[in-house]
Amino acid sequence: MPYEPPGRADQLPDELLRIWNEKITANHDRLRRLDTRFFSVDIDSFETPTIVTNVSWPGHPAEPTHCADFDRATLRKLTDWGFEGRHALQNEYCEYTVVQRADAATGKMRPKRVQITTELREYWLLLAVHNPERLRDVASSTLGREVRWDELYGLGVNPAELDETQRETHFAREVAGHGLDPMLIDRGVPAQPIGALNRENALFMTHPINGLDDLIYIVLFGARHFAVRRPEGGFREATVDEIFIDEGAAVLACRHADPRAATGAYDAVREGFKVAFANPLGMYLREEEEKGFPHLSFEERPLPSSWIRFGRGEEGMRQRLELGPGDDDDAFLDDIMSSDGQTSEPLTGGHQLVSKIDVGPLLAAVTTDPASEDEMKVIEEAQPVNCATTGICETVRELKTRFDAAHAPKPGGRMPPGR
Repeated sequence: MPYEPPGRADQLPDELLRIWNEKITANHDRLRRLDTRFFSVDIDSFETPTIVTNVSWPGHPAEPTHCADFDRATLRKLTDWGFEGRHALQNEYCEYTVVQRADAATGKMRPKRVQITTELREYWLLLAVHNPERLRDVASSTLGREVRWDELYGLGVNPAELDETQRETHFAREVAGHGLDPMLIDRGVPAQPIGALNRENALFMTHPINGLDDLIYIVLFGARHFAVRRPEGGFREATVDEIFIDEGAAVLACRHADPRAATGAYDAVREGFKVAFANPLGMYLREEEEKGFPHLSFEERPLPSSWIRFGRGEEGMRQRLELGPGDDDDAFLDDIMSSDGQTSEPLTGGHQLVSKIDVGPLLAAVTTDPASEDEMKVIEEAQPVNCATTGICETVRELKTRFDAAHAPKPGGRMPPGR
């Protein structure tokens, strides 16, 4: 059982650790077509590894930035737009929600704070299926209030009366979504949860692309020595776009996460290393706790420390951040100013925040023999990917249409709440 719980956020009994490690191994085994001696799913086989910490990327979505018909302000609004924006665009292994509260002075809804999570859906599903009591304790401590059974499994449902399959189905429907799991899809679980708990809060990631399977896939995929054969003979290093075009997944080149995770492993292989996920395997907020948020201020002073709350993991492996005033504070999120060194603007949502935060896994590396010519993954030369033609711009346009409809003036000229 080489891997502990992500971030070492929880103490689990041996039986749950065994199941967690079986999930990791099973996800790896489904990718046998990508097997390479430069990657291992068993960190215990590495003696005195070097921990690789520079495989990281910004937490805001990259794909929409390739769409010329949307400016930065519009993309920020769309990504911040409640669960709609989270479901459509937050696919960089970093999801967030903006908590809204009423301003007592005006009665209008205003952003109060941002909840950010990098926690893996599969880990929470493990708790839901095999240890409901532990699940409820973790959810309650994360949100700072007692979480009810019906918030986790559905109205009137007691998990003690369910078998494991039923627990999985109920929890996935209410809190986790199907995560592209065919069995959950066959049971009628929707892509995104129907319950409020993980829609009104960022409890853990639910976007199907932000899963354990995709994380293992992209690092395993990158852990080889790619090369393009030169017409005059010999080889050259492959570009990121060529790597993904060869895989038939050009769209992956248009994100922050996939190119950086794949090339992080690729770079290690080129330098003579074999890689694995460091223990514990997880997705983490990188270095923000140490750096703080010097670009943010309140009334021309640094933010109160009580407004910056990291959690769900040891230092260096945090998986959660809640930033902004508490409910007992008169201030709001947009009273905080965000500066780029030249101009300042109110902090109105999560996009501004996660664009300044890097996320990523921790990898471990040990030296190995360089790839021989026979071991090289030889791919064809290709032109750069045109990310505007991959389909993401149509997704953004559809989201913008729904956003405009939701925020159109109501009859009588009234604007919707929160406009």
